[in-house]
Amino acid sequence: MNYRTIAAAAALLALPGLAEAHPGLHADGAFSGFSHPFSGLDHILAMVAVGFWASTLGGSARIIVPSAFVAVMALGGVMGIYGIELPMVETGIALTVAMLGLLVAFEVRVPTMAAAAIVGICALFHGHAHGTELPGMSSAAGYVAGFMMATVILHAVGLGLAALRFGRTGQIVGRFAGALVALSGAALLAG
Repeated sequence: MNYRTIAAAAALLALPGLAEAHPGLHADGAFSGFSHPFSGLDHILAMVAVGFWASTLGGSARIIVPSAFVAVMALGGVMGIYGIELPMVETGIALTVAMLGLLVAFEVRVPTMAAAAIVGICALFHGHAHGTELPGMSSAAGYVAGFMMATVILHAVGLGLAALRFGRTGQIVGRFAGALVALSGAALLAG
């Protein structure tokens, strides 16, 4: 995988939010969107887990699975911005964290398109949560571009961490990390 391409794409996603006609009035859209995924451990764990799991699936899944997450998350974000209801968003987010942790912990292998569908469902909840928190007077386009860029970075972190696993010890550490993510999701569910 070419990480320079991912970094360049992330930088390009930020540009619309930076090209505002009224600086100061809407400039926080891209920054707010970028910072939102980093504001909650639930989002960080889920997005890193997606990248990690995609890496363990290998091949084209390393691109397709995170891309599916980003695309559906953007859709969920737009739904949230426009007030389209999605039931049990916070519960859904907690469940996705637990589920993604389990997928990593047990190194679940499914076809790439099935993995893309699984993470897409997860992404809908995360995106909706992002969208409903659009700050007033912010550029919606910049906000969405910002949280998409942050998500790409978090996926790249997961991909990179999975690439660092070597031998049996690395596999055990990866599974243990997945179990911790799953337990975090269970803790979120418990409230």
